[in-house]
Amino acid sequence: MEYENHSWIWDGVCYYPHVFGGIMITAALLGLSTSYFGGIGVHYLPYLCPGFGILKKRAHEKKRVRVYMDGCFDLMHYGHANALRQAKALGDELVVGVVSDEEILANKGPPVLSMEERLALVGGLKWVDEVIPNAPYEITEQFMKTLFKEYKIDYIIHGDDPCLLPDGTDAYALAKKAGRYKQIKRTEGVSSTDIVGRILLTGRDHSAHKDSDDLTSHQESCGVKQVTKIKQPTVGHLSHFLPTSRRIVQFSNGKGPGPNARVVYIDGAFDLFHAGHVEILRAARQLGDFLLVGIYTDQTVSEIRGPGYPLMNLHERSLSVLGCRYVDEIIMGSPWEVTSDMVTTFNICLVVHGTISEANPLINGDVDPYAVPKSMGIFRIIESPKNITTSSVAQRIITNHEIYKKRNLKKVQSEKKYYEQKTYVSGD
Repeated sequence: MEYENHSWIWDGVCYYPHVFGGIMITAALLGLSTSYFGGIGVHYLPYLCPGFGILKKRAHEKKRVRVYMDGCFDLMHYGHANALRQAKALGDELVVGVVSDEEILANKGPPVLSMEERLALVGGLKWVDEVIPNAPYEITEQFMKTLFKEYKIDYIIHGDDPCLLPDGTDAYALAKKAGRYKQIKRTEGVSSTDIVGRILLTGRDHSAHKDSDDLTSHQESCGVKQVTKIKQPTVGHLSHFLPTSRRIVQFSNGKGPGPNARVVYIDGAFDLFHAGHVEILRAARQLGDFLLVGIYTDQTVSEIRGPGYPLMNLHERSLSVLGCRYVDEIIMGSPWEVTSDMVTTFNICLVVHGTISEANPLINGDVDPYAVPKSMGIFRIIESPKNITTSSVAQRIITNHEIYKKRNLKKVQSEKKYYEQKTYVSGD
């Protein structure tokens, strides 16, 4: 794949046949051999004919490497995003296949998100150039030919964790055999299986305390902070993710707003990043030149949502938001209230909020977090493109908890085996 093709020379013959032929005839009349002519060197041709300068430029052009990576991308998280970031680094253009609902059901169990939602999430990532919907779970010979011929794919990418078919065979065996397979490092500390487990745990804990009305009522009368002292995790769930400054840098754009940029600000929990988040961020970005996103602390999310939330901690939520192509910068641990100092510090021109958001049963409504931008005339409510919330996605799993519990048991065993046999893999 690395060799340089010199067919451009003969392309030049097609564009300038009379010039090239004239040079050869002149050389023959002068008694010069073709070997001597070859010694002139192609780099002299632009001097003989200025038009050949374009050929010299084409000589240094290399074929753009196109890589392919597929996945279910169900309950998409920062681990998926990091995998696609690594895949993009192995080529120039990244094409992503999103496995169909039917294939997921046959190989892993029922998906939580619809194809439309999963396409929105994948397409919303900054590293993705093209998306193929309804991709097969297994890289078959026919599909591999389609990738190579129609999509001009050079390499097929997958993580170092095994991807096995129901019969125990490797889903990427053919790609490996063809010598067109490359491997990336799996992102540790998160998986869709882990997230389903967190949701099931939260649903179970909430159900266990449904009959604790007396305790809850008494605590509500004492204020928000005491309500969160029910015997449940007060702030989110235990995460095995080990955040590093390098990972934040890898996800960041590394650029600030220009001197005259119109900075738009939107804030929220952005827990269990979903298609609704992608679409509201897209809508907000269209209102300015630079989108700044505030992400609430775990404590704030717990106070406004209740015990067991957030499902993802601040670092996990931050990476999910940073991976979105519409986001320019984030504030990790932004305050609940938008202050005048924030507006000045970040040169915020517009503060927006969507029409669809989580219910906040623990907030008494006395404090308006957007009072300052409203008084300044820079606040706007924008229509949420999708009627999706973190709670509505979680409820799909809780409602069908038996199905997902059974699915998770199988996946947990395979992940346990992976970690037991895990060895160090270089990469980032």
